[in-house]
Parts: sequence; C-alpha cells; structure tokens
Amino acid sequence: MSQRPTVETKWLILRPFYLSDAAEVQRLAGDSAIANTTLNIPHPYEDGLAEDWISKHQEIYEQGKGVHFAITLKPAGTLVGAIGLMNMTRGHQAELGYWIGKPYWNKGFCTEAGHAVIQFGFQELNLIRINSRHLSRNPASGRVM
Repeated sequence: MSQRPTVETKWLILRPFYLSDAAEVQRLAGDSAIANTTLNIPHPYEDGLAEDWISKHQEIYEQGKGVHFAITLKPAGTLVGAIGLMNMTRGHQAELGYWIGKPYWNKGFCTEAGHAVIQFGFQELNLIRINSRHLSRNPASGRVM
C-alpha cells in the first residue's frame, strides 16, 4: 500500500482525507452554494456520502486514477475544502477539481492549492496535461484556473 502524499505551501497543508474529516466535509460541502457551483456535489449532502467518498481515495490513488487532498490551514489544520487530480492516466493527463467551503471563499486558498497541485502533478506524477473546467455561473472558479 503506497502512502498518499502531503503537499505544503506558504499558508496551507494539502493532506490526505481521514474518515474523521467526514462530518466537516458534510457540513462544508453540504451548503447549497457548493452544490450550485460544482457538477458532482449533491444537495442535500446526505449522511454517509462523505465517509463513502473518503474511503475510496486510497484505492483510487493506488490504481493511479487520481489523488485527493484535504485543503487545511496552517498551523491549526482547519479543513477548508478539497482539491485533487481526477480521471488520471499516470504519466499522461488528469483533470483538476476543487471546492472550498463558503466561509473560506475569496481568500486565495483555492488558487494557492491549485498552484501546488498542478506543480505536484507535473513534477511528481510526470503528467503532461492537466485540464479543468467550471460552470459559467461560477466565475470565481474560472479565476482560480
């Protein structure tokens, strides 16, 4: 079993999700504003969804299909969102996806995390292409890109 990576930036630690994060994931991702600005997050965010999602991360990473990071603030470790590379073909390409909890919007956390994950993808995973997309009703996500 390979250990999932951790990436450190000036203000953030991007680390693997733990099952103990599930309640906070449900609280943050469960905001209707998050579902409205993403393609894959449902509303309401039902009990058990966060645990199910987190429990799949290790297998996805080991299969080379993606890597998920919890976006946490230094030094307290406060969970503010998620970012990752999905639909990955190791050594070739991946799609960048992310969400930030509404209390943490417009603070630059996603931009900082995005830079770090893209660098990680190119340098550590030897990807040659990373793409992303956003909903037209979510221009802030476009600015992150």
